[in-house]
Amino acid sequence: MAAPSSPASSSKTKLLDAALQVIRTKGYTATTVDDICHAAGLTKGSFFHHFKGKEELAVAATQHWSAVTGELFAQAPYHALPDPRERVLSYIDLRAQLLQGELPDFTCLLGTMVQETFETHPVIRDACNAGIEAHARMLAQDIALAKARHVPAADWDAMDLALYTQAVLQGAFILAKARGGGAAAAQCIGFLRGHVHLLLTPGAGACRLRADANTMP
Repeated sequence: MAAPSSPASSSKTKLLDAALQVIRTKGYTATTVDDICHAAGLTKGSFFHHFKGKEELAVAATQHWSAVTGELFAQAPYHALPDPRERVLSYIDLRAQLLQGELPDFTCLLGTMVQETFETHPVIRDACNAGIEAHARMLAQDIALAKARHVPAADWDAMDLALYTQAVLQGAFILAKARGGGAAAAQCIGFLRGHVHLLLTPGAGACRLRADANTMP
């Protein structure tokens, strides 16, 4: 049984939970410390007890996001499927199923922040990149197993494909924001599933994810 949380750790978690929602709603630049405190129901004194400023909160929020979402995916039922190809496809299915509620409810904190901060706040950019790559490495384990079982001669790398899935997902979230709803994102994820299924199907495994430089115009 876990030890009970101290009031300090509880208030820090409230601030981090608030950051996940407020930043996904307003963006990093528009979000203020007051916004976070109001959403968390805490004072600015409590905020500055835990964080030096908004940038430090943002870095901590990326780690909190990765922990929260990592637990969700770690507990997902698809891990029990015996075929790694089915696990990969079911992971993509789960991403489609998570397109529920309003845009801030299903879009990604890491993608939201890195679009705004990649040049102005490199420490946040690097934290977002670390979170995205860690999630991709988790998926790459099943992709590697699926490749070895179904398309061992395929000329692509498991981690490259895992990162490609994340690129499509982040692009799908951007399209959802541009169009004001999740329908376009669901369509993108559907195409992603079809492409990954093709890559993991015997006879189609020679497809490349990266263009051959010799064939570029």
